[in-house]
Amino acid sequence: MKAASRLFDTSRRGILPEDRFGELDHFLATASKSGHELRAYDDALDFIAGRRDAARRAEVLDGLFPRGASDRKLAKLLEATLYPYQAEGALFAVRAGRALIGDEMGLGKTIQAIAAMEILARHFGVSRVLLVCPTSLKYQWQSEISRFSGRAARVMAGGRAQRQKDFGADEFCRITNYEKLEPDLDLIAAWAPELVIVDEAQRIKNWNTIAARALKRIDSPYAFVLTGTPLENKLEELISIVQFVDQHRLGPTWKLLHEHQVKDEFGRVTGYTGLEKIGQTLAPILIRRRRAEVLTQLPSRTDQNLLVPMTEMQLAHHQENADIVAKIVARWRRTKFLSETDQRRLTCALQNMRMSCNSTWLLDQETDHGVKADELAALLDGVFVQPDAKAVVFSQWTRTHDIVIRRLEDRGIGYVSFHGGVPSEKRPALVERFRTDPHCRVFLSTDSGAAGLNLQHASTLVNMDLPWNPALLEQRIGRIHRMGQTRPVQIVNFVSKGTIEEGMLSVLAFKRSLSAGILDGGEGEISLGGSRLSRFMKDVESVTGRMGEGEAMAPAEEAASVASAPAESPIEAAVGDRSAVANEVASAADASAPEAAAPVAGETGVDPWGVLLQAGTQLISALRAAGDAEAASHPWVERDPATGACSLRLPMPAPEQARRLAGTLAAIADSLRGARGSE
Repeated sequence: MKAASRLFDTSRRGILPEDRFGELDHFLATASKSGHELRAYDDALDFIAGRRDAARRAEVLDGLFPRGASDRKLAKLLEATLYPYQAEGALFAVRAGRALIGDEMGLGKTIQAIAAMEILARHFGVSRVLLVCPTSLKYQWQSEISRFSGRAARVMAGGRAQRQKDFGADEFCRITNYEKLEPDLDLIAAWAPELVIVDEAQRIKNWNTIAARALKRIDSPYAFVLTGTPLENKLEELISIVQFVDQHRLGPTWKLLHEHQVKDEFGRVTGYTGLEKIGQTLAPILIRRRRAEVLTQLPSRTDQNLLVPMTEMQLAHHQENADIVAKIVARWRRTKFLSETDQRRLTCALQNMRMSCNSTWLLDQETDHGVKADELAALLDGVFVQPDAKAVVFSQWTRTHDIVIRRLEDRGIGYVSFHGGVPSEKRPALVERFRTDPHCRVFLSTDSGAAGLNLQHASTLVNMDLPWNPALLEQRIGRIHRMGQTRPVQIVNFVSKGTIEEGMLSVLAFKRSLSAGILDGGEGEISLGGSRLSRFMKDVESVTGRMGEGEAMAPAEEAASVASAPAESPIEAAVGDRSAVANEVASAADASAPEAAAPVAGETGVDPWGVLLQAGTQLISALRAAGDAEAASHPWVERDPATGACSLRLPMPAPEQARRLAGTLAAIADSLRGARGSE
């Protein structure tokens, strides 16, 4: 009792002061030898251990970064420079050990979490990190971790057997989605992550969901929870998120609600009171900054490529058209020539690949399988936390507007839709409404609005799809990032993982010959020849050859992704006939897309008449090139540099084609001889 009285503050009902936490171990050892009965509950011991660990971390951090957030060592921590408030957030998270980063959308919660992760890895021995996020963000996180820290991160994909194998691999980070938490709890427990990062935590604001309950069962010394909207509608949402970070922080839920809810005479909740007290309670684990607080630190413009997965239906459409492109590219490699028919089919197939990245709606106008519109809606939820925030959303196709408008109307968000079909006399009114109407938050535009418009009332611009022409991309961005813009501008480009869009990014082919806008409304450029066609085909090979690897969202994950976003419109269940799309690609393309050509005969078999026609067309083109010095770069034409004389070198077709072509020509010759003999 004497030892207890010296350790515990009896004047405060036996409370153990924090400055005496270090003496507890000696007291427990002494008490266990004295024969007195002693009960020490795990939650109390865990709490004290956590506080002592935090004190040690703080001491280490003070030694590593004596100047705090302004320390130069932090600037070299990642392959990117942290802004002061971001460095502050990373240090806060490490000091807390388990923290909630609740900064407003666009302030870089991702890079703060990666910076904090890197500090823990380098200085506190963390070697196993589990990252939990929506399915649509898994590859984005993989890309960001590699980009900023250079560390390997493995996306958990495939069936149970594959995931079990992946958990056994030697990698620093595992990235999984909410839907896989419950079935993989045993694998996660066996792997024993030391740090758990939870992104878009507002998606688990209800602890009654399977994913939320599974997350709460994951044990780790460190945890970082990221959300730009920790409290949306009810106090219970904040409680459920905080419970994962620190289950005892807010105390019993019934007690907290009783103290802070305001109810009417019928027992209905009409408001809350004393919220500042909750803020004080959360201060040790919650850091939240608003854009207005850090405006002076933000750059004038930030660009982000947001990688999103494809659904199975999208990938089917994409692959169907990719096969067409592959066949035409193979034909180009053999002959170094493409007929106008193949050129039309190529440009149409490339357009269809790009459209499939947005949604199947763009191709069949019956189904709406896609991730981008739902991710846009979630992104706008974060942007519009600021009462006066507005956003501009660009897409090449008005059908993208259709799927976006459904999400906006479900949320009651005002918008205008600006496109080539809007009469010129009505356009100024749309722009004026966006500028002056506080309820009109979104300006939807095709590239008809990419030049000449002043939309600097917005500070966020989203490209649902990237144009091939980089000048056009800058024209889009120039609508809001221009002289007179008083706020930092955020540019978000949605890029579908493992598709033609990722290929465009990886090789930046659109900065070369494609910058001529061949696929952006360039119907007059369908018939290409000479060196320009050669450059174009090389870029097509580069883009389609480096599309990367992607994972199709399973139907259940696709539905869960939609269901987890608030106020989301349901995905239509009807499934269109994909073969109809292949045969009627002209109807699937927008006004800017070239008319689709019918499939060339002999694609599955060899049509000798088709081969003959193509050979004749190629020969005519070569003869024209031989007589035109400007076009002498035709691959069949060789010019003697000394004499200027031209010669023609004909590539032979495949053996089967050659045999059938010879037979066709022989039949034509016999027919001509017979006709002449009968005269």
